Amino acid sequence: MQDRGYLFSNVSWFDVEAHQLQEMQKEIQGLDGNRLLNTSVDDLVSYLEHKFGVNVPELITSEIVVDQQETQIDVSRDHNRYIRDRSRPFHVSGTEVQVEIPFTGDAEAFKVQPTAYTSSPPRAEVRGSTLLLRIVGTDLNAEKVREQIDRTIQEIQSHLATLRTNAAGLKAQLPTKARATIESRRQKLLADRNLVGSLGFKMKERPSNASTYLAQEVRRKLAPTLHAASSTPYKPEPVLSVDDYEHILSILQNMVAVMERSPSAFAGMDEESIRSHFLVQLNGHYEGQATGETFNYQGKTDILVRSEGRNIFIAECKFWSGPKLLTDTIDQLLSYTSWRDTKTAVIVFNRNKDFSKVLAAIPITTKAHANFKRELPGSAETVFRYCFAHRDDKNRELLLTVLAFDVPQARPSGVAS
Repeated sequence: MQDRGYLFSNVSWFDVEAHQLQEMQKEIQGLDGNRLLNTSVDDLVSYLEHKFGVNVPELITSEIVVDQQETQIDVSRDHNRYIRDRSRPFHVSGTEVQVEIPFTGDAEAFKVQPTAYTSSPPRAEVRGSTLLLRIVGTDLNAEKVREQIDRTIQEIQSHLATLRTNAAGLKAQLPTKARATIESRRQKLLADRNLVGSLGFKMKERPSNASTYLAQEVRRKLAPTLHAASSTPYKPEPVLSVDDYEHILSILQNMVAVMERSPSAFAGMDEESIRSHFLVQLNGHYEGQATGETFNYQGKTDILVRSEGRNIFIAECKFWSGPKLLTDTIDQLLSYTSWRDTKTAVIVFNRNKDFSKVLAAIPITTKAHANFKRELPGSAETVFRYCFAHRDDKNRELLLTVLAFDVPQARPSGVAS
């Protein structure tokens, strides 16, 4: 294609789009297998979308600067009857106005011909993050120069607008195609490691022990799932499935419902005593698996569910005393969460405080945490679901649920309701 200072004339958008998608797939296929398996799929998709998307420039027209200088202009091709030999250059004195337009974005995009363009594209020189327009003539005046500047900028903006539409189309394709390619390769890698079958992980439960507070229900078994391994060669570990995680949370929620219906029975209890009641309920469903104050990584946790020597659920119970306590509790939870722990919870009890303000403060405080990654589906008025990064490995993701409960104080005897 033509160049000679023309913008948007080196390569077509269709070629750029095909190239970016192809290069993205090549990068996925070229990633080290352990690196691919150890990296969060969402994080990898986000990285690829950013890397292979096209960042179309934005002109900063408010910061345009101009300059002028004398120059020699070749007029040999002009229709001047006094020039007899047009085969040789004939220079006269003239003026060159230089217009510098700063921009943000990818300078390479100025080489791309969008899907809609003019036969005579605008001319300018790309210098770093600045466009340089040159206007040359022997009889320039301010009005004509300004008209040419405005016209050229308008043409550039028109081409950039079309490129943004093209780039938006590419951006919409990248996550879907990236995720499909990643998942396909992950499945192949896992199959190569003979991990298609069951890992044989389950949680032994009591077959016939009714819970103290809950209605009788079918006893559950914990199904194995796979999660990302350490930063060294990939070694999958069984973890708590989402369904079983939800079931354990439902046990805790049902226990709080009992507390809310019978406040006098729990009015004088501290955190440790309340936690013990939760442990009774968990052990009613999962034989010998729920313990209290069990050492885990670098600290002691309130509620810990273990199976086959592995921690599969960790929770902290706290009475609400302000946003700082929640931040400290999350820090505490992360500090003793080992690399393989992926299901966690913070159980917040509220007493004698405005519960609406507590509920408003929880998402604000949690999202402000340094390890917060994103909010997840499943949140409700008093349940908040988040994805957190592990403190030692940003590719490792933890599921954190904050459960908030309003536990009323029992009224003193003799006080009318």
